[in-house]
Amino acid sequence: MSPRAGNAGPHTLAFVESPVQLLNVLEWAHAHAPGVGLTLVVLSPVDPMTRGQLRRMSDLARDEGHQVRWEEARGGPLAPFQTVGGLSGLLRRARRVVLGDPFSRYVQLLLTITRARDLVVVDDGTATMEFVGQLARGERLVRWHRKGGRPGPRDLIFAPVSSSARRRLTPGGKRRVEIFSSMPMRETPEGVTVSANAFAWTRARFGPPRITKGADMVGTSLVETGVVDDDHYLEAVRALAAAHGATRYFAHRRESPDKLRRLAAETGLEIVRPELPLELIARRGPVGSTILSFPSTVVHTLPLALSGTEVRVAVCDIDPSWLTQHASPRAQGFLSGVTGTARDVHRLSTAGSTPPADPAPPAGSGGPADPTGPGRSTGPADAAGAAGSPRSAGSASMAGPAGAAGAVAAG
Repeated sequence: MSPRAGNAGPHTLAFVESPVQLLNVLEWAHAHAPGVGLTLVVLSPVDPMTRGQLRRMSDLARDEGHQVRWEEARGGPLAPFQTVGGLSGLLRRARRVVLGDPFSRYVQLLLTITRARDLVVVDDGTATMEFVGQLARGERLVRWHRKGGRPGPRDLIFAPVSSSARRRLTPGGKRRVEIFSSMPMRETPEGVTVSANAFAWTRARFGPPRITKGADMVGTSLVETGVVDDDHYLEAVRALAAAHGATRYFAHRRESPDKLRRLAAETGLEIVRPELPLELIARRGPVGSTILSFPSTVVHTLPLALSGTEVRVAVCDIDPSWLTQHASPRAQGFLSGVTGTARDVHRLSTAGSTPPADPAPPAGSGGPADPTGPGRSTGPADAAGAAGSPRSAGSASMAGPAGAAGAVAAG
C-alpha cells in the first residue's frame, strides 16, 4: 500500500463499470482526497476487452493504496441480486459515494440504498454533458443516443428506481452533489458543485511520451450504438488515414471484431487494442504527432493529458448523411456540440481535410516514465469475461428492488 494513501476504508465508496470511469475516480482522489484510501467497487461487464482494461486499471488503483472489490455483477441471472445484497452493508456505512455513470441501472439501484450525504459524479465520457443538462432541466435520465425513442418494457419497470436516483443526485438539505469533469458544462444544476478534471494524476504518473512522425487514429463505437452507418464510417476512416498518413487505429473497447477486421483489410491500418484508457496510452507513448478522432470524449481529454507536448488532436465532424435511420433525432446536435465545445483541438469539416499548420505549443516535462512498459499494447482478452454468462431478462411482474434488479440483469 502506498504510504501517501492512508488506510482504505468504507467512508468513501466508488462504483465503476468502465476503465475510463476508474481512471477518473483516481483523478478525483488525487485532486480532492489526497492521503485517503477509497474502497473501489468494479461492477464488471462481460466484454473481454473492457474486463482486461479494468483489471489493469485495478492494479494501478491498488498501487495508489486503494482497496478494489471486483464484483461479477453480470455473471448470470442471479448476479444482480447477489451483488446488491453483498454491497448493502458498505453502502449504508459510506459517508461519500463516487460514481462514474449516473445512467447505469446498476448505479441507480445502488443509490436507493445508500445513506451517504456526499455524492460525486466523475466523467463517463461525453455522457456527462447530457447528464448535467438533464439534471439541470429536471428531466428523466436517458442516454443521449436513446433520447427521443419510446421507453421499452424494462424502462417502465425501472422507472421508479430511476426517478429515485435522480432525486438523490439533486442536492438538497444536507445532501451535497459534486461533478468532477473535464467536459464543458453549458448548464449547471442549482446547488451542484462543479470541479475541473485536469488529468493531473495522469501527467504526474506517466510520460512525457516519445512522439513519432505521422498520425494515429482513435476509434469510436458510433456504429455499434446505431448512430452512424458502418459503410460511411469505414469510408471516412479510409479518407482520414490517407489524407494524414495514419498508420495505427486505436480501437474503442466496444468496437466489434468484424468491423475491425474489415477496417484492417480495407484501409491497411494496424488495429491496436489498448490495454488501458487512451489517455494513459498516449501519455506513455510512443504516440503520433497528430491524433485523429471523430466526436468523442478524447477530443476533450487528450489535450489535457498531453498538455505540454507537441501532439495535436484533430477532430472530424460527423456528416449528417452518415447517420442511420435509427439514430436519435438528438444525435447530430449532440455530436456537433461535442466537437464545437472542445478546446485546443483542430477541427476538420470533412474526412479528407487537413488541419491548419499553426505552431504547436512548446513541449513540457512530464512525470516519471511508466515502469510497466511501452504505451502500445494488445491487451490479453480476459478469459473469465469471455466465458461470462449472458445477461438475462428479469420477470416483468417483479416489483420493488427485486424487479429493479431483474431489469438491471436485462440490460
